[in-house]
This record gives sequence, structure tokens and C-alpha cells, in this order.
Amino acid sequence: MDVTELGGTGLLVTPICIGTSPLASMPGVYGYEVGAKQAEATVEAVFDGPVNFLDTSNNYGGGNAETRIGAVLRRRGGLPPGFVLATKVDADPVTGDFSGTRVRRSVEESLERLGLDRVQLMYLHDPELHLTFEQCMAADGPVAALVELRDQGVLEHLGVAMGELGLMGRLVGTGVFEVALNHNRYTLLDRGADALIDDTVARGIAFVNAAPYGGGILAKGPQAQPKYAYRQAPAPVLDAVRAMAEICERYGVPLRAAALQFSMRDPRITATVVGVSDPARVDETVALAALEIPDAMWAELAALTPPR
Repeated sequence: MDVTELGGTGLLVTPICIGTSPLASMPGVYGYEVGAKQAEATVEAVFDGPVNFLDTSNNYGGGNAETRIGAVLRRRGGLPPGFVLATKVDADPVTGDFSGTRVRRSVEESLERLGLDRVQLMYLHDPELHLTFEQCMAADGPVAALVELRDQGVLEHLGVAMGELGLMGRLVGTGVFEVALNHNRYTLLDRGADALIDDTVARGIAFVNAAPYGGGILAKGPQAQPKYAYRQAPAPVLDAVRAMAEICERYGVPLRAAALQFSMRDPRITATVVGVSDPARVDETVALAALEIPDAMWAELAALTPPR
């Protein structure tokens, strides 16, 4: 796949980024388990395929995702040449502490699990669940700790990854972050992040769009996955998905292909994060990205977007 510079980082990435939260085995979120063998085989398939961008986090499955990636990295002797790995600092899973001290510990945990001595891209993850803007930016807060670790060379580049739009916009405006990752707010079902994307790109910051399937409903359909953004989908969303699926069927296009390409076709979005749970999904995702979709279908789908 072609590569594009990730904002001003100098990192070159493919337009698809493989997300690893399903590989951590979180049945409470996704409704199924993923064993270590399957997860590691999936990571191997990513490293052997055309995608060069992998996304994970300190808290996926209590560290399972990073541990499983690290097992593969150790067997391979490190990251493949030209590959970009991003992970995230998270609050303490027990106490909710998200201080600068916790950030340093989170980074240490990630490096230990991954078997690396530095991380190319480190995101501040979901701060809205724990902190106000002022707490994020405090002298002993998480942002200051990330900047310190970057200046020490432990982290190469900093990003912010979250869903809530208001706090994310304020953090993007600080000038600290080079990459902004938002999830579930720019899909076939929700255009909420549109203004944030414009602002991010205008500042020269790369925008990465995660969860184009809305947690699975736009991949599996509402019968198999009735949740959107990890919550029970309201009736207007369920109705919209059913109507979109009918349109896609009429055009002979899988709904998941439309959901993926909705994000990928937007020139403001550098990469789209797609979670996968087994090796076959890697090639399938690449194939979905290459399917031709008629322009007329996009207009019909846009008319079905439910109100926020």
C-alpha cells in the first residue's frame, strides 16, 4: 500500500492501521474471546502484509495486547523495517490515577511488555474519563510527563487518543501533540468529529480515525452487534444501519466496505484504525479498501445518517 507522512512526524504510514484491542481478548466489549495463539498469528500476518501501522494500548485486556505483540517482536528480533507501532498511556486500572507518575509507570509497563527501549508514537489515552483540561496540563500531570519522556528520547512523537470532542479540541490546541486519534465520531452513522478534523488538519496535526465500524455494528449488522460505540444503539441508529445494509446489498457492496471507505476516502484523514481478531481479517480489510463503490451509493448513504 502507498504510504503518507503522519503529519509532521516524518513517520510514513499506510492509510490502514490495524487496531489490536480485539486481540487482547475482551469478551465484555466484543462478545468473544481471542486466545494467545490466534492473537500472535494475527500480529504475524500484519507484519507480513502490506499494512505498516499497528495500534495498541497499555490497558487493552489488562496489557494482553501489548504482551502478545511483544512475544512476536521478540521472535522476530524487533519491529520490521519501516513499520510504525503506536501505543497509549492509560490511567491506573484500579485507582484511576492519571498523574505524571502514573504516565511514567504506564510507559515502563508498555516498554517491558513490548520488549522495546523506545516508542515511535505514544498517545495520551481517554483522559476525559478521569481528568479535566486543567488537570491534564498541570505541572505534575500526564501531558508534562509525556513531554519529559519525549525530550529524554524514550518517546519519539506524542498524540492524543479519545472519543469526547470538547476536551480533545482543547488538547489539540495546546500544540503539544502531533497526532490526534478519535474514535466512533466520524462514521457512516456520526459526523460529530467533522469540525475537529478541520481544526486538527489546519494546525498541521495528523488525524487518525478509529472504529469506522462503530464497534462492529457496521461490520456485522445490528442483529449480530446491536451496540454502537460500545453502548446499546438507539432505535434511529439501528434503523439507519438496516437501511444502509439494504442499499449496499442493492449495489452489491458489503456494508463493511462502505464503512471502511467512508473514512479512507476523506483526504483529511491520514489513517483509519481497524480492529482485527484473526489473520484472515488482515487480507480481508485490505481487499475491502480496494473495492470500487459507485458515487451514487455514497449520496444514498449520506441521506440516512441519523441525527446526533
